[in-house]
Amino acid sequence: MTDMWGQGPGQGPGYGPGGYGWGGAWTPPPPPPQPGVIPLAPLGVDRILGGTFTTMRRHAKPLFGTVLLVYLVLGVLMAGALALGYTAVSDDVRALFDRHTEPDWSHLRPVLVAFGIAWAFGMVALTVGTAFIQSACTVVLREAVLGRPACFGAVWRHAWSRTPSVLGVGLLMGLIALIPAGLAVAFMVSLVVTLLTQSVAPVGVLFLLMAVTVPLVVWVYVLFLFGPAAATLEGAGPIQALRRSARLVRGAWWRTFGISLLAGVIMMVVSLAVRVPLQLAMPDPTVQPYEPGQDLSDVFEAMLPQLGFAMVLSMIGNLLVQLVSSVFLPLVTALLYIDQRIRREGLAHTLELASRSDA
Repeated sequence: MTDMWGQGPGQGPGYGPGGYGWGGAWTPPPPPPQPGVIPLAPLGVDRILGGTFTTMRRHAKPLFGTVLLVYLVLGVLMAGALALGYTAVSDDVRALFDRHTEPDWSHLRPVLVAFGIAWAFGMVALTVGTAFIQSACTVVLREAVLGRPACFGAVWRHAWSRTPSVLGVGLLMGLIALIPAGLAVAFMVSLVVTLLTQSVAPVGVLFLLMAVTVPLVVWVYVLFLFGPAAATLEGAGPIQALRRSARLVRGAWWRTFGISLLAGVIMMVVSLAVRVPLQLAMPDPTVQPYEPGQDLSDVFEAMLPQLGFAMVLSMIGNLLVQLVSSVFLPLVTALLYIDQRIRREGLAHTLELASRSDA
């Protein structure tokens, strides 16, 4: 198997240490070449995070442009699905909101089915869009590492061709993540049953299962973290990409987990830094002037301009946070993948040759 850099797994020499020159003087090793956003050598945490932010700055147009366009397409598709669903059951919706008649299951059932189908369609479209964004970020990072401009059209073509494999990887990893989620739901249900029946056996068993399963799922999830990058850059299928990821992460699990966790914490801090001020800026209905006997609709009408402005700001802030997180986390993961290949397979030499051939 040959990847996008023309190297098979395990090929390519690494950079050796320095040596002793004339008279026994120590000669330090030459600095590694850096044609792009990272030096072609094993990377520390600072280089990984710095390379991520540099890629986001230098290639903002293909990165954020791709994410914006994907979200725009998803929004149009979701709006179309909801419009079609409403058109199909508009009579039932009007019947449910008719004040002169009691709600009837014969009207509620088709509404639930129609909008349930629209929701399912939206989730499928979002899953495909997320896989495409992951693949596109990895393709842009490849060009950034080699010091080449990322052509918007080329990024889209290659990312779209690898989206089915990345989607397969994401679905398999999602199935793994469903295990603790299902146990958590079962734990809550059993807790309710325990409160009603005074039995502690189901809760205790499920708690033990969660205590054992959650760490195991986290371990497997991190082990497969490089799957999207391997599927994009090595042309691997979903199962092959997961096996490739497991081989690269093995022996470096804690490092991969720690840096990924740090990236998640950074995004959480950024999210809080944006959303908390916006939340504080939302109008508080309790401070609005209200006189006894005044109609609540008048109070709401007086708040409407301020509330609408705050909601628009909140939507913009949430969109910015989503844009950054959609790009930042895949870039960090892809750089970790490249770093592991540099450390284990001498990928730095292949990258240097690729960057020189394009110069």
